[in-house]
Amino acid sequence: MMSLSDKLPQTSDRYDMMQRFRSREAWHVMKIMSEFVDSAEELQGITPAVSIFGSARTPRDHPYYKLTEEVARLLSDSGFSVISGGGPGIMEAANKGAFYGKSPSVALNIVLPHEQKPNEYQDLSIKFNHFFSRKVMFVKHAIAYVVMPGGFGTLDEMFEALTLIQTGKSRPIPIILCCSEFWSGLIDWVKNHLVKEGMINPDDVNLIQLIDEPGQIVETIFKHYETRGFEALPEEREKLLNL
Repeated sequence: MMSLSDKLPQTSDRYDMMQRFRSREAWHVMKIMSEFVDSAEELQGITPAVSIFGSARTPRDHPYYKLTEEVARLLSDSGFSVISGGGPGIMEAANKGAFYGKSPSVALNIVLPHEQKPNEYQDLSIKFNHFFSRKVMFVKHAIAYVVMPGGFGTLDEMFEALTLIQTGKSRPIPIILCCSEFWSGLIDWVKNHLVKEGMINPDDVNLIQLIDEPGQIVETIFKHYETRGFEALPEEREKLLNL
């Protein structure tokens, strides 16, 4: 009867396998570094920019799609570049609204085995293989977040931004949730469980704003920056370097 040791590679073979794996891993780290460097260079000129998130599965005739397009167009015409994930659904609506506006439509595309296909409304298109480097660029180059209805990916991006701001790793920016009926259950859960059970501070809830009117979204972003301008302050630049 064959033992487990008989099935394992011999010592020299295991050593060779580990060496090959380490070489591949080191090369992979270099590829990740190049992804950060290339995307950072590409995105230098798009400030001020607003990141819009939402579901890839929202059809074009859905009210969420039409509202996102309206929000993005208004932001673009107001001088903000609009950053989306570059795929279909809400991401397409965001890019489309900005594409026909006055400011650039930016897409941070992710390579996925399914669901992600680049939309056609991109003035600047950047491809990522890693979610984490892509999320850094969403935060680093946005002066506000507008979060439309979405699934796990949307929630991931929203809570990532909230965590960075809450912990002081990122500068405070407006995080605006649009379509209050969709988000109200989540906000109630945050208040009734996270706050009441001491998981977060009561003031942390104020990091989130519920706004449904496109004009009010733009007005809120301008109001946040009216006394300081859109450029990151020196101490904020240091934080963004250490995201």
